Amino acid sequence: MNDRYDAGAEGYGGDQYELVGYDEYGRPVYRQIPQQRPPQQQYDPYAQQGYGYDPYATGTQQQPQSYDSYPAGDTGRQPPTPPYDPYGTGTHSAPYDPYGRTASSGQQPRVAEQTAYIPHQAGPVEDQGSQERGDRGDYRTEQFAFVEEPDSDSEDVIDWLKFTENRTERREEAKRRARARVIALVVVLAIAAAGGVGYLWYAGKLPGLTASDDKTSASTPVGAQKRDVIVVHLHDTKGGGTSTALLVDNTTTKQATTVLLPNSLAVSGDDGTTTTLAKSVDDDGSSGTRDAIDTVLGTEIQGTWRLDTPYLQNLVDLVGNIEVDTNADVPDPDAKSKGAAPLVRKGKAQTLSGKLAVAYATYQGSGENPNAQLERFGQVMQAVLRKMTSDTEGAITTVQTLGMIIEPPLTDKDLGAFLARLADLAKGGDYKTALMPVQGDGTLSAQASASVVKDVLGGTAKSPDKDAAVRVSVRNASGTRDNTESARVVLLNGGFTFLEAGTASTAATSKVVYADAADKDNATEVAKTLGLSADAVGKGDVPSNADVSVVLGQDYKPSSS
Repeated sequence: MNDRYDAGAEGYGGDQYELVGYDEYGRPVYRQIPQQRPPQQQYDPYAQQGYGYDPYATGTQQQPQSYDSYPAGDTGRQPPTPPYDPYGTGTHSAPYDPYGRTASSGQQPRVAEQTAYIPHQAGPVEDQGSQERGDRGDYRTEQFAFVEEPDSDSEDVIDWLKFTENRTERREEAKRRARARVIALVVVLAIAAAGGVGYLWYAGKLPGLTASDDKTSASTPVGAQKRDVIVVHLHDTKGGGTSTALLVDNTTTKQATTVLLPNSLAVSGDDGTTTTLAKSVDDDGSSGTRDAIDTVLGTEIQGTWRLDTPYLQNLVDLVGNIEVDTNADVPDPDAKSKGAAPLVRKGKAQTLSGKLAVAYATYQGSGENPNAQLERFGQVMQAVLRKMTSDTEGAITTVQTLGMIIEPPLTDKDLGAFLARLADLAKGGDYKTALMPVQGDGTLSAQASASVVKDVLGGTAKSPDKDAAVRVSVRNASGTRDNTESARVVLLNGGFTFLEAGTASTAATSKVVYADAADKDNATEVAKTLGLSADAVGKGDVPSNADVSVVLGQDYKPSSS
């Protein structure tokens, strides 16, 4: 068996192959050894004479000798071995000849000298790969040449890519910010809507709920409606005097009112005698006056707020000034000249600081009705409530900041919470100011006081206790002043409550009047106590603060009582 890697291996037909190198994959590459040709006879001009020609020879001719550098037995000159071809291309350069002779040296060149392979050996992978590449157009990386671009062009391309990338990023960032803004706007609107609905619900102003509340409040009797009432006394520390008002919060109807009480209102003192509201504030103090007002108006006051003018000034400054439609020019008390500009000008929506508000609230013009100053105080109070915060904690903080002394049972927290509720109603337009109508003698007429006492205060709904003394209003029409004092003493001794109603024009006969049929017996007893006949008793109009009304005529004789 022949070795396929032997340089002298023979192929089919007796062809000779020799190893010429290895391809790039380490496989042996062979080529066919060309057939030896017989050497050709070369022309030798000296062959006839031979190398031993002697021109002087005698005719003896030597045998020619042929010069042969190869030893005997050599079949001829061997062809030169081609150089190592690592790629197995089968093409070779001419062999090197140190004598400068051509490589052919008398031999004919072969038509095509290709790298041969042993017939029973697989053909080169390169040839198969070349044919496959030609079929499918695949090439190896080393078969391509790349041209490097100039640096300036590369930088331009890089700059353009960066610009494009930055522009895209900016667009995406702008889109993200826009989406974030839209989401934030939707959230804010949702919160605002929820807050608005919650506020309307808390304030009872939702359409569905308001209708039901209105029906409930309309169907609730006036006397059964729930009210929170606080009395406030404004003390003028400079000019002297007081001003009194009731702050009423009707929690049933969601309405608030400031009821102004004239100083001339007749009330009962601690000793049962009749006195004016102003005198009661000075003499009886807050507690005694609160009870007296409850007795006269049939109310139930929860507390007393003493508001001195310095505290009113601080309160206005704390809420940030107020706006009032002033009805008079208030002169500056510190002005040195007579024609100086007024401290407060008359006009619409005048902005008043704390000092100006106090000056306007306490101003009493020359020749004006005493109630004119009281009405100005009511304007200032309502303007303060409109400007005050409706937040409970904020209102409590405002009250505590003033540093006022709050009289028990009222506390600063109670007062702050109460004012916050009034402020909320004042901002919503559910606040009004009403003046209690009082007659010249300080008494309340049935017709004039019904709208305030009954509708606002619900005073008529309050029934006196069974053991409570009968309230008797006495007006002196006898023409004798001392008869009032005589009647007072007699009635107090008889267990009645005396209410002084002032004086009236002279009347010939005395009258004892009751309004409710249940008070007929009380009226009869009053007439008997005063020494009057039973004919003097009759049904008629009675002041709202009294159970029985008495008019002393000229027929009244103190000695007979």
